[in-house]
Amino acid sequence: MAVREILKMGDTRLLRVAQPVMAFDTPELQTLLQDLDDTMLAANGAGLAAPQIGVDLQVVVFGSGEVNPRYPDAPVVPYTVLINPVLTPLGDEQEEGWEGCLSVPGLRGVVPRFKRLRYQGLDAKGEPIDRTVEGFHARVVQHECDHLKGVLYPMRVRDFSRFGYTEVLFPGLADADD
Repeated sequence: MAVREILKMGDTRLLRVAQPVMAFDTPELQTLLQDLDDTMLAANGAGLAAPQIGVDLQVVVFGSGEVNPRYPDAPVVPYTVLINPVLTPLGDEQEEGWEGCLSVPGLRGVVPRFKRLRYQGLDAKGEPIDRTVEGFHARVVQHECDHLKGVLYPMRVRDFSRFGYTEVLFPGLADADD
């Protein structure tokens, strides 16, 4: 298992649409999940998608402990492995919030996201996951699943006066390199 290189915005591999996972509970999938975990933890991420480490599969991992230095005020999100996800917004209400991305280091921007949603998919063994979430949890899921469609959060920024360098926007925030 290893900490893998995180691809950065500009790498065309981040713009591809990921393929569904067809085989579960395999050594290859377990290695991928461990690499995603190790890489996310090493970077203090709240989530990571397989395309961010150059793997063209519909796999995301996300979750945050009690305190994440990149998101110190965010509520805890339970650690989740989500494969072949389907997101269904619950209503039209959106809320804006600041986002960063390990593939867009050093920058933050305000992005609109659905406030509430249902996400469905499979875990590492192919067992179903079906959750209804809101707030930061919903934001993290939407952000990570965007990576599976080749979408990076700056593509969703509507007001570029609220997009910039983390160190300028949030002086003193831990891990300003994102």
